[in-house]
Amino acid sequence: MAIATVHSRALLGVEALSVTVETHISSGLPGFAIVGMPETAVRESKDRVRSAILNSGLEFPAKRITVNLAPADLPKIGGRYDFAIAMGILAASGQVDGRKLAGVELLGELALDGGLRKVFGLIPSIRAAAREQRMIVLPAANSDEMNLVGYDGSLMAGSLVEYVTHLMQESELAGPDPKQSSPACGCHRGLDRIRGQKAAKRALLIAAAGGHNLLMIGPPGSGKTLLANSLARLLPPLDPEEAMEVAAIRSVSNVRGHCRSWYCRPMRSPHHSATSPALVGGGSKAQPGEVSLAHRGLLFLDELTEFKPSTLEALREPLESGEITISRANYRLSFPARFQLVAAMNPCPCGYASDTRNECRCSQDRIDRYLGRVSGPLLDRLDIIIEVPALSHAELLAAPDDADLSSPEKLRDRVSGCRESQQDRSGALNSELRGEELERVSRLSPRQKRWLADTMEQLSLSARAAHRVLRVARTIADIEGSAEILEQHLLEAVSYRRCRLLRSLLR
Repeated sequence: MAIATVHSRALLGVEALSVTVETHISSGLPGFAIVGMPETAVRESKDRVRSAILNSGLEFPAKRITVNLAPADLPKIGGRYDFAIAMGILAASGQVDGRKLAGVELLGELALDGGLRKVFGLIPSIRAAAREQRMIVLPAANSDEMNLVGYDGSLMAGSLVEYVTHLMQESELAGPDPKQSSPACGCHRGLDRIRGQKAAKRALLIAAAGGHNLLMIGPPGSGKTLLANSLARLLPPLDPEEAMEVAAIRSVSNVRGHCRSWYCRPMRSPHHSATSPALVGGGSKAQPGEVSLAHRGLLFLDELTEFKPSTLEALREPLESGEITISRANYRLSFPARFQLVAAMNPCPCGYASDTRNECRCSQDRIDRYLGRVSGPLLDRLDIIIEVPALSHAELLAAPDDADLSSPEKLRDRVSGCRESQQDRSGALNSELRGEELERVSRLSPRQKRWLADTMEQLSLSARAAHRVLRVARTIADIEGSAEILEQHLLEAVSYRRCRLLRSLLR
């Protein structure tokens, strides 16, 4: 048999597209050519495949070998095709039965001794093979991903010769073990370590319950970073489908993770020197950015005003649409980016404009320029804006004054209950409600509508900001167990748009 066909998978964003590896062996001067738009790492697989076959005790044909990776217009990157190329050569040279490779997908990078090394981006490939009901064979080093998906048609091999032995019906390959990927989440801390900041903790509870974006403004050392970390611990674990989405993005991005953390919501904290491609995705190979790595979790931007304005403006589209699209000359990629934004900033360059114990050294012009680095359209996309004041030493040393807010178990139960009721009512969290669905769940009385319209006019808020006030009010009502939005709920929601420093930001 001079021609053999083996199936594999290529990555395009978070999608795994089918690739056919065609191998032809012909007479002539010995040579090895790979065609089909391979990049450098794929072209280098010739030497890896030759050494792996020889060191596995198999024969490498001293003939003309041509390998075609179809479709030819699909970019091929990485060493993930080594396994399929090697098996194609063995099948074409008659060393294995090529008929046994029909309907089987092979993925893995070969070591020079014939071992199979771990490759990234396998979760989308396993899920795609499951949809098409194909067998897929992966490196044993990728067992975590295989166990998470739990597809019965997936097998793992430790080396090239192990799979060849399996094809000769002399050994069995191990399959997935879903028990190794339990939905346990180790995020068990709540607000019990935070002293004071009762108003901020209330805002955190609302943000966690409805998935609302949050901005905290306060002097250095007031606890903004601690509050953001506590918010991440209040969120319920991912459900299996959400965990699969997050794991697929991590797999594509080659982000290291342990199977015990699959169901914990991600929290990303990029440094303020991050570039726009690092934050929203892109680059020469169009990788997911921080907004996609924070999918279904939190994106924490500390020192918000230290980010480049152009980088912050790139957040506006994914905040609204829940995805990011990256365009290249011959293809377009879409990455999911439904994240909850939590940001923190100082009120001025020296940090003490709102601190009653320390004197601010900044002029008003300098403060205005500093705050002006955050644009009005971006602020419009934030649901809750609060001031986090500095605490006195007495407050820092005092015991927690609110037992309910200090209990992680009670807080998580309230957050989980609110989220479940929102999903049952609308199929989405309150922060994701749009248009008619938002009006349906709000059901304001004519008097409430007139009051809200007058308030929005007085505060000079946009239509988008008014909708965000409604979403926050709906969440507050859910926390209080009220089927209707009451006046006190609207008042509290509006108070999160009346931050004293917010007026300076919008000036």
